[in-house]
This record gives sequence, C-alpha cells and structure tokens, in this order.
Amino acid sequence: MDQESRQFKDNTYTQLAKIGKAIASPKRLEILDILAQGSKTVDSIARETEMSVANTSQHLQVLLEARLVDYQKQGLYSYYKLADKTVVNFILSLQMLAEKRIAEITRLREEIYSNKDNMEQIKMPDLLEKMKNGNVTLIDVRPKDEYEIMHIPGANSIPIEDLEKHISNLPSDQEIVAYCRGRYCLLSVEAVELLRSYGYKAVRLEESVQEWYSYNND
Repeated sequence: MDQESRQFKDNTYTQLAKIGKAIASPKRLEILDILAQGSKTVDSIARETEMSVANTSQHLQVLLEARLVDYQKQGLYSYYKLADKTVVNFILSLQMLAEKRIAEITRLREEIYSNKDNMEQIKMPDLLEKMKNGNVTLIDVRPKDEYEIMHIPGANSIPIEDLEKHISNLPSDQEIVAYCRGRYCLLSVEAVELLRSYGYKAVRLEESVQEWYSYNND
C-alpha cells in the first residue's frame, strides 16, 4: 500500500472513531435515547439523566463534535435534538446489535420484568390487527411534548403522572395497551401495573414510536 492510500485509511478511520468515542459512555447513550423522542433543553436532559447541568453540557459537547446532535437557540434556552433520522436508525441498530451479542442485557431485562406480575407484551403485528378491529385502546404515557412531536396514530396521550386521575375515562370492556420510549423505558410497565390494580386488562408495547414507523414503512 502506498503512502497516500495509507494516509487516506488512517484519516478516514480516525474520523469514524469519533462516533465510537461519542457513544463510549452510558450517559451519552441515554441522552441519545432521550433525544430520539424530540428536542430537549439542557436542564430537561440533566433532570432525566440525573446529572448536573455542567456534566450534561460536557456530554452534549462530545455528541456535537461527532455531529450526532444539533441544537437551536430559543431565547435563553438551547434545545438539543438528534442530527437527523440516520442517527435514530443508528441508535435502534445499536440496541438490536447489543441485545444479540451481549447476553447481560437480556438478563437485566428479564430480571426487572420477573419482579412484575404477568407483565405481558403485545407484538406490533398483533396490535395492528386489534387496532383495525377497534377492540383495543392505545395510550402513550410519555410526556405530552413528546407525544405532540410524534406518536403512534390512534394513541391517546395520558402522561404517566396523569394516568390515575384519568383512569376512569378508559373503557373497561377493551384491552389497554401502554407504550413509552422503547425497550429500556419502564413508564409503560408502571402504567400496566396501575391499570391492572384497577381491574383493567392491560399489556405493554415494548417498541418505541420510531420502531413503529420503521416497521410500518418496510
């Protein structure tokens, strides 16, 4: 290999390694997962990840340098978002790869669900069929702003903190399906537990809104 070719390869892989560096942090991966739901302020991200604003800003700077996120200034606040749809697809692919190659992830999920009584899930094809037949109620238990940015068609927005006070408005003769941010979000688990304590037949959809649209566009 001549020197020019070697230099090209070295320079190219150096740039690719920026992505590897950017995702080589559990907290930065969590931030990316949060931003897949829509734009957020630094303060909002800090609260959700339980980090200081200073630490959150440092992580966001690394993600910015790797061009995985972007931001927009609105008044006193900077709103961060994923750079584009390819980043969303990258996150989903990374999660799928990790679950196939790292058994510990599956073990962790099984462990937390084993502590929940009959935490039944519904698959997307089954949910689609039930929605077509009109015999299921779908609820989105994420924050309202995330629902407004993107949600599964036909879903009702009932943020988890509001679910109990609105629970009597849900039909008692239909199965209730709750979803949240995806496979590592436990809001839907909390929702199903609450619904069942009130006598509702409830299950959770594990997949995220992004996975829903990816599935239905294939």
